[in-house]
Amino acid sequence: MDIAIPIFDRLTALDAVGPYEVLSRLPGASVHFVAEQPGPKRTDNGMLALSADRSLQELPHPEVIVVPGGYGTRPLMRDQTMLGWLRTAHEGSQWTTSVCTGSLLLAAAGILEGLEATTHWLVLDTLREYGATPVSERVVQQGKVITAAGVSAGIDMALTLAARIAGDELAQAIQLAIEYDPDPPFHGGSVDKAPPEIVELARHRSTALG
Repeated sequence: MDIAIPIFDRLTALDAVGPYEVLSRLPGASVHFVAEQPGPKRTDNGMLALSADRSLQELPHPEVIVVPGGYGTRPLMRDQTMLGWLRTAHEGSQWTTSVCTGSLLLAAAGILEGLEATTHWLVLDTLREYGATPVSERVVQQGKVITAAGVSAGIDMALTLAARIAGDELAQAIQLAIEYDPDPPFHGGSVDKAPPEIVELARHRSTALG
């Protein structure tokens, strides 16, 4: 089972690495970081690089697509090479998924039209511009399309996907193997729970980075 994770400059590392850690543990899975040109891609903080081992053209028909997010998604929403690859890959995929603003690329490719979907809370309404219905949920499944909210939600999405592919028991075993048992020091990890001043601080910092 070929799993393709397209990467690009200014991606968010955990969007790609979180699902990688889960899905790479599925029996028979071959997980590939792919890009228009193979080689290193810098994450959105510029301090870490992930390396694409294959080009998009070398893996046109993966069984599973996982599109990460990050500030680098914005220019790719007009990139016909990436959008064309997504459309073609989606036609034959068993599962097409995204994490965070990776769903904006699926939306720009026309894949989310008429579907409910989620993304990072800061850009949730952008999905509506592409014919999708924004849903403020951590993981949203619509047929073979699964979208996840921001960053850490990619692990939840990947475990959901693992259960769909290999069953609940194996997905639970993977969850235990990576000791994914969230108990954060603060209970403000969603815009609905965080105090207004924290929401504004997060919004300001994100604007400054983007």
